[in-house]
Amino acid sequence: MTLDRKDDYYRDFRHVQDQCKKYLYYHIILTMIDGRKFDGIIENVDADGITMLVGKDVMVKESENQSEKQRQYYNDDRPMRRFRRFNRESFPLNTLGEIALLPYIAPSPYPYPYPYY
Repeated sequence: MTLDRKDDYYRDFRHVQDQCKKYLYYHIILTMIDGRKFDGIIENVDADGITMLVGKDVMVKESENQSEKQRQYYNDDRPMRRFRRFNRESFPLNTLGEIALLPYIAPSPYPYPYPYY
C-alpha cells in the first residue's frame, strides 16, 4: 500500500470518526454493516475505532435474599425484576454503518395544555 492510498483510507473514515466524537457520552444506537444493532454510550474515539458501553438486560427474581428462602411458605412465583448492565466493547470504524441518537420522549413543560393566569 502506497502512502497516497493509506491517506485516502483514513480520510474516508474521518467523517465517521467526527460523528462519533460529536456523540461522545450520548446514548446512541449503533448499526453495523452486517445489520446488527447495539445501543450504548460512546466512551472513547481513536483513529482505529470506538470504545462503547453496550447495554445488556438482566432479569432477577424480586427477592433473592437468604432470609426469605429459609421460610417454609416461600412462593417461587414472584415477578422478575429487570436491570440494565453495561459492558465495555470495542468496534473498528470500518464496520460501522450508521450512528443515531436514542430517541427519548420529552415531557411537556406544563402539566396543562394552556398556561393559566
